[in-house]
Amino acid sequence: MYKLLGRATSGNVQKVIFLFKEMDVPFERTDYGRQFENTTTPEYLAMNPTQKVPTLVDGDLSIWESHTILRYLASKEKSALLPTDLAARTQVERWMDWLLAALNSAYLGGFRDAKKPEAERAPDTVKNLVAELAVLEKQLAKNAWAAGAEFSLADVALGPIVKRCVAFPFDMPATPHISAWLAKLAGRPAFVAATAA
Repeated sequence: MYKLLGRATSGNVQKVIFLFKEMDVPFERTDYGRQFENTTTPEYLAMNPTQKVPTLVDGDLSIWESHTILRYLASKEKSALLPTDLAARTQVERWMDWLLAALNSAYLGGFRDAKKPEAERAPDTVKNLVAELAVLEKQLAKNAWAAGAEFSLADVALGPIVKRCVAFPFDMPATPHISAWLAKLAGRPAFVAATAA
């Protein structure tokens, strides 16, 4: 059985939980990370040198980086969520990569500043977050799902993080297409279970 190491409150761990539940594949999750103070042990470092979560253990194989884990699982389980057609696959993977390359830094800035009084927040936090969410808003204005007409691994990767972004206590413009997309995700039991923590 697959073993997932990481706390359920981590957005990156939630992506993997979402995929497992969406594919209806059994797994065991063990709490690792921040408050558990167990990612610096020699045993964990042998599996994941970054000291972060998640880590997926599949037999003798240990995999880290959430999107690598998503691709591995979808490929191994032959899930249609990661298309085998190369052109269709690029549609999915570019939105997964955009999350890491563009949205993630704005998200992390928002995550830090959401805990601070307004006067102590970085001056560009909201501007950066609004700019990146606008990219996804335009995509969802034209498509039912992040990578096109079908639910895919892009939605699995983006869902838990974007849900957090729009919940930050900032004054941001309305994003009706993102809101509609999140509402569709909220209708999927796998997403609800994955993001409940």
